[in-house]
Amino acid sequence: MKSLFAVLLLASSGIAAAQSVPTINVGPSCKAAAKGSIGLSQNYEGCQRSEGAARDTLVKQWSSFLPADRRSCYRLTTTGTPGTYTELLTCLEMKRDARKLPDTTTVGQGLRTN
Repeated sequence: MKSLFAVLLLASSGIAAAQSVPTINVGPSCKAAAKGSIGLSQNYEGCQRSEGAARDTLVKQWSSFLPADRRSCYRLTTTGTPGTYTELLTCLEMKRDARKLPDTTTVGQGLRTN
């Protein structure tokens, strides 16, 4: 029964993530950054400010991202870790920008090489 509850909870959080900017606990990530345990050192308060700025950007741009991308990026950036707003924003921007790249499968077709 507990596993069914966990599945329903995860499914509902994915739905919620699609509708509005989800709440992410960035405390653990900022603590790790302050300790330098993730490969870089940043003070805790600076990390919190940076994450707040990333969340503000997400709030402004949230509706411009595809719902499927919002769900996918949320799951990707929070599976196994609390995640960060910076990671979520980066994922969404990459998915959006990748759609703008030219389709290289048609580039060069029709050209002759001798």
